[in-house]
Amino acid sequence: MRTALALATAGVPVLPLRAGKLPFGNCRACADGACGGRPHMRSAGTCQCPAACHGWAAATTDTRVITSSAWAPAWRQAVSVAYHPGGAGLTVVDLDNAEAVAWARATLPLTRTVATTRGEHWIYQGTVRSVNAVRDGVDIKSLMSYARWLGPGTGTMTPLPDAVRALAVREPSTALSAPGVVTVPAPVGGGECRHRTPVYLDRGIAMAEQRIADARSAVHTTVYRTFLAVLSTHGRCGCLTDTHVTRLFAAAQAKGESLRHCTGAWTNARTKLGL
Repeated sequence: MRTALALATAGVPVLPLRAGKLPFGNCRACADGACGGRPHMRSAGTCQCPAACHGWAAATTDTRVITSSAWAPAWRQAVSVAYHPGGAGLTVVDLDNAEAVAWARATLPLTRTVATTRGEHWIYQGTVRSVNAVRDGVDIKSLMSYARWLGPGTGTMTPLPDAVRALAVREPSTALSAPGVVTVPAPVGGGECRHRTPVYLDRGIAMAEQRIADARSAVHTTVYRTFLAVLSTHGRCGCLTDTHVTRLFAAAQAKGESLRHCTGAWTNARTKLGL
């Protein structure tokens, strides 16, 4: 807990891990992984919790939550601390064997490095979707994922390179371009986001990305409805940026949507909401 509190104070969302590097379920329905170990999503979750209850979705910087009686049983059994890289604005390139480490040293720019049991974590500034097995022994952990805290590491943290962003796209041949005009009207009263915290927005975007990724049919409809949901929540408070919209477009294009379809769905959702 001391480690967790220090990280939370530094702005890094944390959570306890049980044996096997697994998160705790923070409700009765998810105790001991009964729900399958997946954080609840209102649109695509496997447990019926009223809110996000565990895994990356439970990671927090709120020291009151970390020290609360609700989390006390987990800390008594915890074997390590994990953190949500995406929530801290970071991406971890998890290199799981010597060959993967050699590939990174020959391919990627140097950055903060943390030794692991079998390889290394390379930590970059910036976020991207999380994808496992992008190549042999290489996982990307950022948004909607967690990584074990293994110490501060060594070296200077550098910006997330395009080479890593490219690995996170399931279909590299799909060209990704930022949408056209994506600014939205600021609210009366100075433009301050009514949600007051960027964590709320980031979590909403991450959940939208996952909803699109989980679509098994009617992908175009799912993309449109997801865009509509994001805009209905954040479209009038002035907090959406090109970066957020590009993330949504990337998730849609990874499911086979063309840039034209993405732009059309976004425009139609804005028109529907009068933005």
